Amino acid sequence: MNKNIVIVAILALGLVSIVNGEPKTRSSVSSAKIEHGKYLVENIGMCGDCHTPHNDKGEPIKDQWLKGTELPFKSTVPMPWAEKSVNIAGLPGWEHDAAVKFFMTGIAYNGLPARPPMPQYRYSHDDAEAIVAYLKSLGTSK
Repeated sequence: MNKNIVIVAILALGLVSIVNGEPKTRSSVSSAKIEHGKYLVENIGMCGDCHTPHNDKGEPIKDQWLKGTELPFKSTVPMPWAEKSVNIAGLPGWEHDAAVKFFMTGIAYNGLPARPPMPQYRYSHDDAEAIVAYLKSLGTSK
């Protein structure tokens, strides 16, 4: 009897894969997640504007993509302010769950929000997972 239940469960999972199209492998899901994260980082969060050094023409220096830099602008009023952006390529020093929480709540692993000008993003869980997957895929080399 238990053997029949296992067979039915396997067949049902196979049918779900067929109905939904091509069966999704772990690598194809990861690739799609990374691509979605790349889109969010580059086009929605615009992370490269602050986390990538720019040349004299204002163009991002591609081989230093998201490696952190001194910020070329300052606050016009006295307030806590980050003078530099941090290296986010590979998310060095961040555990996966803490990074996801940060992109969902704006609260870092130390319980504090990032200093301005870093916005407190409120991404959905799926979007935060995709952003973390993309940033982690960049590695941590400097």
